[in-house]
Amino acid sequence: MVRFEDLRAMVLALPDTVETTSWDSRSFKVNGKVILYWNAGHDCPVFKVPVEERDFLIEADPETFFTTDHHRPWPLVLARPDRLDPDWARANIERVWRAQVKKRTLKAWEARQ
Repeated sequence: MVRFEDLRAMVLALPDTVETTSWDSRSFKVNGKVILYWNAGHDCPVFKVPVEERDFLIEADPETFFTTDHHRPWPLVLARPDRLDPDWARANIERVWRAQVKKRTLKAWEARQ
């Protein structure tokens, strides 16, 4: 199980991340770009993933991952918090953060790891 507070801790542990609001939902950003957000209507996190990966995740584990008609056109996947693997969530957050963070911040962070 992964709670909003768990995701908050994962994201905010990464440099230059902020908690904010996007689409009337609590979200986290780096460089003004959303890393993930919490969909209040479905009470679940929404992760950025390539469309092909989203489709694979939904097919492989439909009890955890899903989409809606609203989200389907976008490279996003929704996850049921009670089924979500925290390691998968952490890896996705870091992958998206790495793609969106400033290169100098990434280099400095990698040097400390």
